[in-house]
Order: sequence, then structure tokens, then C-alpha cells
Amino acid sequence: MAGFMSNFNKVTGMNEIEQPEITVGLDIGTTKVCALVAARDKQSNTLKILGFGIAESEGMNRGVVINIDRTVRSINTVIAQAEQQSGIKVKEVVVGIAGDHISSFQTRGIVGISNPTREISKSDVERLLEDSRNIALPSERSIIHVIPQDFIIDGQDGISDPVGMSGVRMEANVHIVTGLSTAIQNIHRCIERAGLVVKDIVLEPIASSHAVLTEEEKEVGVALIDIGGGTTDIAIFEENIIRYTSVFAIAGRQVTDDIRKVLGIIVNQAERIKREYGHCYEPSIHKDEVFMIPGIAGRSPMEVTKAQLCRIIQPRMEELFEFALAEIRKSGFENRLGAGIVLTGGTTLIRGVDELAAKIFNMPVKIGYPTGISYVGLAPEVESPVYSTSVGLALWGLQFDKFDSEIIVKEDKPKEVPQTEPAKAEAKVAEEPKAKKEEAKKDDNQKKSGMMDKVKSFLRDL
Repeated sequence: MAGFMSNFNKVTGMNEIEQPEITVGLDIGTTKVCALVAARDKQSNTLKILGFGIAESEGMNRGVVINIDRTVRSINTVIAQAEQQSGIKVKEVVVGIAGDHISSFQTRGIVGISNPTREISKSDVERLLEDSRNIALPSERSIIHVIPQDFIIDGQDGISDPVGMSGVRMEANVHIVTGLSTAIQNIHRCIERAGLVVKDIVLEPIASSHAVLTEEEKEVGVALIDIGGGTTDIAIFEENIIRYTSVFAIAGRQVTDDIRKVLGIIVNQAERIKREYGHCYEPSIHKDEVFMIPGIAGRSPMEVTKAQLCRIIQPRMEELFEFALAEIRKSGFENRLGAGIVLTGGTTLIRGVDELAAKIFNMPVKIGYPTGISYVGLAPEVESPVYSTSVGLALWGLQFDKFDSEIIVKEDKPKEVPQTEPAKAEAKVAEEPKAKKEEAKKDDNQKKSGMMDKVKSFLRDL
């Protein structure tokens, strides 16, 4: 009987297996480009990593595209790797954006509730957020995110979800993130030239926060510092709401340049010894060792100790953390971070980074790894701060479609015929040509007979 029903469903096209949600996060950084293909299993609440690709970034500087052709080449490389591992053809991506051109500020929107019941609907919230976009911006800047922080209804503040409540006047405190229009357009152009579609564009620290921060940390207050190759990104959360974002252009690339200039070596050598022998806090060196650096163009090798290398790295990392501390103080949340600081990004793999940060920030510090949801598949390969942004972008693509459709995308509701004008509705129906009615009836009969023919043919074969 089970086999009969299975074959019957194949014939009639019923009860098809639901396809899993699949998303692709694309992190276009200054030093690397990374693509990650993931699918969500709703039953077990796990994120399955299907494939990923990583390649050196050649066309970016401080988070901004400086060479479109090289950037497109890097994107094609990582997408090809991800497609080969996952066996899935990538068509659209959620892409991250950063750079020192990013800025953010607070504003407030106000709307009146005009419906007779005074009940606030999703369309009212949508209208309020749309009203918040109507601000004076320089012509060269565009809005990336409009993030509601809390709502105020008839003077009552601290409301997180106003839908269903009653009120006459609704206000919202909103966090707006903007970027340089040309920088955003160049990212779109690179994605399109690679034969892909931009599903969404997300500020990278916001994406990283979904991968490395827990709900408890966001509730008590936490600052996420994502130290990449070209930029350092900051996102501050309190009461599960993003309160502040910032980006500045001091990061891992500057550390590598310092090593290159002081030791007189090439960039690849400087990057390699930074990863293998680098410490950014001298007390973290338990055993000092000597390592060799090959000479350039036949010159004799150079002997360097870990302590000497640390004295090159530490001043730059101290400067980076002091800049980050200045941004946290600027936000006004320095004394409200109960969970302290979470560091993530590739540069946090330098040994002693958490100890140096704890000394400068004078609060708890931990290294953030992609957590918050169970991972399967190629999970061990992406359990690193290097992939925090890529995993976060994939999570954004999976978890935030519903939110976006409710808040940003306007719902098309069917138009109802007013009950007070039945005559108009009847007249409209009466005006339809009889020929169209007959054709529709004929098509419907053909569909029904086609389905019955399939069933009869199947039973005849048995």
C-alpha cells in the first residue's frame, strides 16, 4: 500500500519533499574573500555547512573595491570552490560591507495611527521605518540599515514590539547605518559581473554578531570587535538591541606592514611569521625561541626571536585597542557592558591578543568563535574567528527573511469589494465577456480530465 501511494504521488505530483533552505554568505575582505554555503535543518535546529571557499583578496583596500576585475576573479574562485564542495549551483549571495566610509547615527521617526480601532499593525511599523529614512543625507551617501531600537506609543517608551497595541501616536528611536554610494555600487557591480545576484547587503559587524554572540551577552551588554585585515568593526549591544556601530581602518594589514618594514622582508614572509610566531603581549611568551627568516635575493638568513617580533606587533595592537576603546567611550556604553568585550576576526589568532585587550579595556575579554547554533557537515573547518563574518552572513540569509518581509517589503493584499457598493461589483461581473467565461470553464475541465487520465493510466499499468 505504501508503494502504491508513493507511485500515486509521483503520478499526480502530490506530497513533494520540501527542499531545505540554502543560503550563501560572501565575505569580501581586504586580505581574503570567503564564500560559505549552508542549509538549515528546521527539525533539529542545526546549520549544515555544505561547502566553503577561501582565496586571497586582490582588489580590495580597507574594505573598499579598488580593482573590479581582480575582485571579480577572487569571487569567482571562492564560488567555484564552494560549488564544488557543496554540489550546488550558487545564484544569489548575502554579501558583507565594511570600510572606514561607514557611519551611523541615531534618529527618531513619528507617525499617527489613523485606523478606526487605533490598533497598530505591521503596516504602521513599516510606515514608521520608512518615515525614518526621510532624512537629509549628502548626495554621495546611501542608507544600508534602518534598525529600530525601541518604540514609544502615546508617550509610553521602552516598547520592543508595538504590533497589536492601541495608540494614536507612535514614535521610534532608530539606528541608521549609511555608506558611500559609490562603494556600495562597486560591490554590487562586482557581484553582478561574477554572474550572481545580491540577495542582501549587510554591515559586517552586524553579521558577525549573529555568529559569535549569545542572547545572554546581548541582553546584559557586550561590545563585539571584529579585527579583519583592512578594518576593525565594532558593534555594541544592550537589552538584545544593537546600540552602536563603528568602523575604522586600523587592522591586521597594518601589523603585517610594520613587520615588513622593520625586518625588511616581503609581505608574504611578514604574514607567515605573524601567524606562526606572532605574539602581541610579551608576558604571553612562555618560552622565547629563535626562528630564521630567509634572506632576499641571495642574502644571508636573519635570526629573530619571538620577543623581538612581539615588540614590533604589540605597539600597533595597543593603538588598535585604544582606538576601539575611544569608540566605546564615544558610544556612552563603556560602563554598561556586563559581558565585556568579544574579539573575533582573523587578527585575533595572534597569541596574547585577549590578554592585551583585557589590560587596555579593563573588563572581561574573550575570543569569539561561530556559536549559538549547532553545526554539522564541514563544521570543524569553519570553527575559527576567520569565518565569523561568513557564517553570520549565512545565518542572516536564513533567519532574517521573515523579518525583512514583515518590516521592509510591502505586502500585496487582495483588494476587497466594498460591501456598501454591491451594485458596482455585480455590474463589473456582468460586463465580463461570455467567451472568457467559457474558455476558463473549458481549461478547468481539461485540467481535471488530464489528472484523471494520469490516474487511469497508472491503474491500467498495474
